[in-house]
Amino acid sequence: MDSKPIIYQLLPRLFTNTCEACVPNGTIEQNGVGKMNDITPRVLAAIKELGITHIWYTGIIEHATKTDYTDRGIKPADNPYVVKGQAGSPYAIKDYYDVDPDLAVSVPDRMAEFEALVDRTHDAGMKMIIDFVPNHTARRYHSDSAPTGIEDFGATDDSNMFFSPSNNYYYITRQLFAPSIDLGVGKKAYVEFPAKATGDDCFTAFPTSGNWYETVKLNYGRDPHDGSGHFNPIPDTWFKMLNILRFWASKGVDAFRCDMAHMVPIEFWQWAIANVKDRYPHIKFIAEIYDVGLYRDFIFTGGFDFLYDKVNLYDSLRAIQTANHSAATITSCWQTVEGIQSNMLNFLENHDEQRFGSKFYAGDPGKVVPSLVVSAMLSTGPMMIYAGQELGEQATDSEGFSGYDGRTSIFDYWSVATLRRWYNDGNPDNSQLTPRERWLRAKYATILSLCNKEKTICEGRFYDLMYVNYQNPSLNPHRQYVFMRSGFGETLVIAVNFADSTCDLAINIPRHALEMLNIPEGKVMARELLGGDTDCKTVSSTKPFTAMIPPYEAVIWKFSHADIEQAEE
Repeated sequence: MDSKPIIYQLLPRLFTNTCEACVPNGTIEQNGVGKMNDITPRVLAAIKELGITHIWYTGIIEHATKTDYTDRGIKPADNPYVVKGQAGSPYAIKDYYDVDPDLAVSVPDRMAEFEALVDRTHDAGMKMIIDFVPNHTARRYHSDSAPTGIEDFGATDDSNMFFSPSNNYYYITRQLFAPSIDLGVGKKAYVEFPAKATGDDCFTAFPTSGNWYETVKLNYGRDPHDGSGHFNPIPDTWFKMLNILRFWASKGVDAFRCDMAHMVPIEFWQWAIANVKDRYPHIKFIAEIYDVGLYRDFIFTGGFDFLYDKVNLYDSLRAIQTANHSAATITSCWQTVEGIQSNMLNFLENHDEQRFGSKFYAGDPGKVVPSLVVSAMLSTGPMMIYAGQELGEQATDSEGFSGYDGRTSIFDYWSVATLRRWYNDGNPDNSQLTPRERWLRAKYATILSLCNKEKTICEGRFYDLMYVNYQNPSLNPHRQYVFMRSGFGETLVIAVNFADSTCDLAINIPRHALEMLNIPEGKVMARELLGGDTDCKTVSSTKPFTAMIPPYEAVIWKFSHADIEQAEE
């Protein structure tokens, strides 16, 4: 990726749905659904205005749903008892070679509509990311679109064996699938015998409603009984998944966000990523991963380009915002990933997490600036936002399967009010937004656009200033965080304020920083990039660099090394 990736995640199902009267648990006929064709060049241009370089289209691949498409050639219909919500989970894949028919204006032409969306995204100057879901399938998997010679998962399995390296699934032999949910009665009941292991490593026939009961765990040659790996000969599941990755790569996809990557053996990733890149060297791989201890292995052995940094930076920023944790903990976050910072994908929201502005998180989307600046500018790695985040979406709806939990549902047919007003029937001119929403979207656009406008952010060096400011009486290390980005003859002094009161900082800059970053000492006219102010600043190891920051705000003071007026000896 030539620039610092700034990723915009959206669910087409929700993104352009204009229904103003959605009902909880509503069907597609009642609540409607967004279409790929609605994401027009005009809409894409408006997304790009935020500073976006990549769009992650979530829920593209065909998954289980309660909507019946058998009359349009998609057979068999999914059993509704093992589908979450009316729309179904985008992560319960029923056909890896097909597009979700919900998203197509013309169901028979759904792949052509997807290919057109790829072209429009590229024409708009952005790259396309889609999900790759390797860990599990829907409980009933069948591809009616696979290339000739490709067999379905499980088609040749020996279901009398709990584990076999040649099986695609794990079987709970001689037991009927009996989760703690209603499976119906009579001809409409869902019957699975023998039971297959459930996607979240539930190797019994009795998952609960809290398990991923709508999914089936895929077998990559790892025996769950003793953890042993059986990878020679290469398991059939590996070849099937490589074919799927190459299929979507051939459609022009630029990157795969790999769902629950750490639940799949790293040996597979090492093999598959290398094989995909051998044919499609530009393709990037992003791992959803929740174990810091695996980060380096998944980069250096597995071959991933980027990893979610959820359990490190995201969790720390959330704790600073909601649990009165110290802002000084940000230092330990970058130290934890030192040497691989550029591989970390940062975010404040995604489809799994609660909205920043929800009552379960910050309660006020306007408090986002310090967290956003840190996430976006701490490293040269990717930054991601979730559709509606830039408008302050607070997720106050109870959509159906998803209750009022501070998240935007991925299981239900729904329309998100903030997005609907922004979309404005395909005319996203911000005219339907409130003044506060317009202010917030402009703030996001300014911060995210700076990430690639300023070379010091997308390519420069990072320097943490906290260690020389812990005893600084003007700076509260629990509520303020200060750092620098420098390179190419320029420096940014960045300070964020998590407090509810204004702070007037006198920031210490150590001689070590000036020497390491080749910054001369003296006075310089600096410009503040978020507000546009200019001021004469002192750059010195003996005199402080001053900065005033309003509550829940940030400042980014930029100066050129060539403009520094050095004092005569």
